[in-house]
Amino acid sequence: MTLEMSPGNAEVLSLLEPLDVDLEPALASLHARLARDAQLTHTLDVSYRTIDSPLGKLLLAATDRGIIRVAFELEDHQSVLQQLADTVSPRILESPARLDDAARELEEYFAGKRRDFDLLLDFRLSRGFRLNVLRHLPRIPYGNTASYAQVAQAAGSPNAVRAVGTACATNPLPVIVPCHRVVKSDGSFGGYLGGPEAKRTLLTLEAAA
Repeated sequence: MTLEMSPGNAEVLSLLEPLDVDLEPALASLHARLARDAQLTHTLDVSYRTIDSPLGKLLLAATDRGIIRVAFELEDHQSVLQQLADTVSPRILESPARLDDAARELEEYFAGKRRDFDLLLDFRLSRGFRLNVLRHLPRIPYGNTASYAQVAQAAGSPNAVRAVGTACATNPLPVIVPCHRVVKSDGSFGGYLGGPEAKRTLLTLEAAA
């Protein structure tokens, strides 16, 4: 079992590893206690967990402000966690409980039982025009699409079509912030952070609901 936690706790694991016992329950208990204590003492800045989905495993990460990151497997979850450590805080720990609501709402969405997300979001990884674009995307109705040009217009910069594409391509909160609903003017999909098949899956799911 690999226990993800801040580097300062690595010594605890090194002491446990030589013991000739089943470490699984002990590590799980230790991990739960570390997560609980970190939250109680306000030394946990970023919590994360992974969930299974029709798009493969998704990494969810949250701060006390809300969900800050949703990442696809092809992004390399370890690299994403390192980026969060570098840009937000190194105090990161796998703490599923903080993300229970997000996991439940995503499960409902993928089951076709939810159209809108009711989650607090931490947008600090996006700024300027990109942030304006991301804030507009949830206004595109479930099951509908908008062109990059239409989104540029709605975000206040009609000529910034290419910048809209960049904002969607760097969206730190895919699925929850529905950049998959933005397509080219001719109706073709365009790019997507999770890959073309992931975009197709999401649009097909919404069209079928």
